[in-house]
Amino acid sequence: MRFRIICLIFAVIGLFFYCGDGNQAGGEDSMNPSGGDIDINAQGYSDSGIVRVPLITWGADLITVYANGGTLKTSQGSLFQKYNLNMELFREDDFQKQINEYISGKSPYLRGTMGMINMAAESIKQYPELKLVVIFQHSWSAGGDALVVKPGIKAVKDLKGKSIAIQKNGPHLAYCMKLLSDAGLSDKDVNIVWTNDLVGPDGDTPMAKFYKSNIDAAFVIIPDALALTSSGTIGTGAEDSVKGAVILLSTKTANRIISDVYAVRKDYFEKNRDSVKNFVHALFIAEEQVRDLFKNSKSESFKKFITAGAKILLDSSEAGADMAGMFYDAEMSGFQGNVKFFSDKNFLRRFERLNEEIQTSFSRLGIMSGRREVLNANWDYNEFRSGLVYADNVEVPKFEKDTVAAVITKRQQTASPESGELFSFEIFFQPNQHEFSANLYREQFDKVIDFSSTYGGAIITIEGHSDPMGYLRKKKEGETEVLLKKIEQAAKNLSLSRANSVRDELIQFARDKGITLDPSQFATVGHGIEKPVYALPQSDKEWLANMRVEFKIIQIEAEENVFKKL
Repeated sequence: MRFRIICLIFAVIGLFFYCGDGNQAGGEDSMNPSGGDIDINAQGYSDSGIVRVPLITWGADLITVYANGGTLKTSQGSLFQKYNLNMELFREDDFQKQINEYISGKSPYLRGTMGMINMAAESIKQYPELKLVVIFQHSWSAGGDALVVKPGIKAVKDLKGKSIAIQKNGPHLAYCMKLLSDAGLSDKDVNIVWTNDLVGPDGDTPMAKFYKSNIDAAFVIIPDALALTSSGTIGTGAEDSVKGAVILLSTKTANRIISDVYAVRKDYFEKNRDSVKNFVHALFIAEEQVRDLFKNSKSESFKKFITAGAKILLDSSEAGADMAGMFYDAEMSGFQGNVKFFSDKNFLRRFERLNEEIQTSFSRLGIMSGRREVLNANWDYNEFRSGLVYADNVEVPKFEKDTVAAVITKRQQTASPESGELFSFEIFFQPNQHEFSANLYREQFDKVIDFSSTYGGAIITIEGHSDPMGYLRKKKEGETEVLLKKIEQAAKNLSLSRANSVRDELIQFARDKGITLDPSQFATVGHGIEKPVYALPQSDKEWLANMRVEFKIIQIEAEENVFKKL
């Protein structure tokens, strides 16, 4: 089973993927079980000439390992050495310990998700000189994290009234809160069961909690998700699986929620701006060179690199295949991604927006007691272009149009076409309406644009429906089957035309706002009179309710050949 060796390694050595010391009550300080401030005296950074830089057990951290020469201490000829940096890497998956080093002056850097960085901002609120400056986006989680559910939960809205296990100080809090919000739910609509740790079938982890009958869902990393669902299908109840359990969605679909970053102490940044800038520049170049290495995975250079990375990040030089798998579960941001994340005001998943989203949800949970300033380094990215090869690469459409059409057709023909439907909502129109101006549907269009940006691995269907009254009248009058078939087809054609008009207006609306949507992510469907809300309308209200266009966000992770190969 893919990545099972990772779980075995963690079980043996007791290290935890993104781990922290958790709490059990929502109103406590998120980084301290006692609920008070951390009892560590803030110290100025002690510059010994060697800078300690944390790693976590995540595929993107291969970039940092590569920049350091494949060793914990900067090696001769490495990118860091070429940029006059002298680094000592250390892996620390217990985020509380990272914060302790940060506050006490042993390391000026923090490595975590944006959610974890905001938790840290809450923990250091009494130390204004230690404010966090986010300097680099490593990656987006694009398959490494998942929401696993038990039978009966087919969409996110079905979580209402359910119990969800989640590690309090880990990487999944922002993920959970975003999903609930997009489904029209809040933390008040579910029962959140906190765990101290994250990984494995034993101990105080979401996976261990999921075995209990009173837990309906759990946020886990992908190795645990695969184990719980019998290799990502449907849990059989054998081995580590839970009977009937499925992956509702992973970050392969929700690929713009969990963002991995490096942050640095404000006092250190102000005194060592050039050094921090060199650190970031070296990581940009390292990302490109690692990308090329993965394209030549049969080469000796790649084998040597992946072995070194596995030794540092997984404690086993024999775990190269698992290390490579973890790399593919992350979408590297690189130069272009960093420019977009930190500088593009039209990018809906940008730094400031994620900060706002995370702090709002964490405040509701009681994990943050107020707004905390998390700073943007505000780099001039033109200064990083030297040495880069792919700085001007243009993104290409992500989905194979013909394959997506086949997937949607197959869905419509199944007994349960709602399978894989994560979210849905509707807009309504008047009789004989053919135009769908953004002036009429601005709020709904904004919602679709946000879904498109957040769930970049999902297909969004735009499905047109027509009212059946005209058909029913003709049928009652005894019209021929030939004419009735023509009416049905005309209704289907009209509903498809309306769906296409909505899609075109939506894409133009986004373009007018400076936002580029990928047309290949949207599939239009014309149902005609096949799926009315009211099969025999009894009032004007019911009649108008049938005249609608539905937006559905569809998970297609299990489908093969859906995405264009880069």
